[in-house]
Amino acid sequence: MSETAQGGEKFSSHTGFGLGAAAIFLALDQVSKWWIVHVFGLVERGRVPVFPHFDLVFVKNKGVSYGLFSQDSAAGQWFLIAFAIIAVIVMLLWLIKSETRLVALSLGLIIGGAIGNSIDRAIYGGVVDFISLYGFDYYWYVFNVADTAIVAGVIGLIYDSLIANRKNA
Repeated sequence: MSETAQGGEKFSSHTGFGLGAAAIFLALDQVSKWWIVHVFGLVERGRVPVFPHFDLVFVKNKGVSYGLFSQDSAAGQWFLIAFAIIAVIVMLLWLIKSETRLVALSLGLIIGGAIGNSIDRAIYGGVVDFISLYGFDYYWYVFNVADTAIVAGVIGLIYDSLIANRKNA
C-alpha cells in the first residue's frame, strides 16, 4: 500500500492520485482565469449575464475568503502567498501519508486551488474571481474554479473525518 522513498519515508499509494487532482484543478483554474481576462475581456465588459441567477463579473480579491483580511500593499499580498505556501507544504506532507483516495483527492483539490490563487496574487496583485451566483435578492460572493476546488476539498475532508471514519469504527 505504500512505497519507500530514499531516506525510508513511506509514501501513500494515493499520493500520485492527489497530486494529479491538484495538477488538473490548478490547470483548469489558471486556464479559466487567463481566458476570462485575456480572451473574453471581462475586465472591460463589466457584468455579463449568462443565465438567470448566474453572471460573469471581474473582481480582484485582495483578501482571503469573502475578501476578509484585504491586503492592498505588495507586502501584504506576498504575506498571503507565503502563508499559502506553508499551508500547501503541510497539506503535501499530509497527502504523502493519506490512507484513502477521498483524503488524497480532497487534499489535492485544496492544494491545486491554493496554488492557483497564489499565482493570481503574484501576477495580478489579487485573486481573479469571476463567477457570480445570486437569487431571491441575495448575491453570493464572487468566486473562481480554485475556490470551488478548495470548498469541495474541505467538504471531502469533513466527510472523511465525521462520516467515513464512523462507518469504519
